Amino acid sequence: MCDETKLCSRPVFFRRNRVFRVYRGGKLFHDFFGDPPEDGNFPEEWVASQVLALNRERGSNTEGLSFAENSHLPFSVLMEKHKQEMLGDSGDFDILVKLLDSAVRLPVQAHPDRAFSERYFNSKHGKTEMWLILQTRPDACIYLGFKDKTDKQTLSALTEASMTDRDVMIPYLNRVDVKPGDVYLIPAKTVHAIGAGCLILEVQEPTDFTIQPEHMCDDYKLSEYEMYLGLSKDVALDCFDYGKYGADIVGAAKKTPLVIGNGNGRLYEQLIGAEDTPCFRVYRHTLTDTQVCLSSAPSLFIVTEGSGLLSGEDYTREIRKGDYFFLPFAAKSKFTLKAFNICLVECKSGW
Repeated sequence: MCDETKLCSRPVFFRRNRVFRVYRGGKLFHDFFGDPPEDGNFPEEWVASQVLALNRERGSNTEGLSFAENSHLPFSVLMEKHKQEMLGDSGDFDILVKLLDSAVRLPVQAHPDRAFSERYFNSKHGKTEMWLILQTRPDACIYLGFKDKTDKQTLSALTEASMTDRDVMIPYLNRVDVKPGDVYLIPAKTVHAIGAGCLILEVQEPTDFTIQPEHMCDDYKLSEYEMYLGLSKDVALDCFDYGKYGADIVGAAKKTPLVIGNGNGRLYEQLIGAEDTPCFRVYRHTLTDTQVCLSSAPSLFIVTEGSGLLSGEDYTREIRKGDYFFLPFAAKSKFTLKAFNICLVECKSGW
């Protein structure tokens, strides 16, 4: 059995993958990953990523891509070479998962839907996303949806005003205070911004497409490319949905976990299901002093609390908060997790 084939028959763990962004953050990674407790320009960890970061000025041809611990190949290449072992007959693993910690307010932005992406970016994926709030700093919040009816001309004028008034857009958005455990679904084309002080687990369609029509991100001056991804301003502002506004946007976006099962030391919840979006599925497993068979694959698992022991034929590995792994189709039902007191978030492709 070659090393790659063996790798694809058991849980796939990854090298760390912190990605450069123009905003500062990452201090809260200290408690989650054990990283130094400091903010910097690598505030995002891209998990099991098959997506290149659109950091054009940095000139990297691999930034954003994940690599398995014991492989020189990007995860995307591993998936393509061993598609049957990794995915079975499920198609593709069309999601990107991130951990991100914002020390500053991110720019007001929206992401394209599939139709916009197909027309302007030659991509079959837009960027619907969900957020699970894991930890917060004081006064943490998000901004979600236009507060009142707003049109493209108004947003265009606000964009120009943001050159000298960096918070000019904020009164036009709904501010939402957040706490650990909150879940939000952000449909493509919905205006939003992550406020300062949020450690978030984000599940999204597999792209890095963001239209952010503000000239400043904290003290950083955004380039035209960083604002509009090579589109004209007029075209880029069509990425926003101006037909939805008001507090109802927030109510529709906030999701209440659905309990699927509760007993024998296991609480099994659906955070995002098919009724919410066709793009992905997200579940949470809270396990106390029990042992379970990992029978859901292909899936990505992120340990958000506690620890446990993964076991299979000739295989054992302790896992703890901050670890994450992809369970290939070939490993389905072949591994068990002995949980001491652990919480895992499971992410699956939806299409």
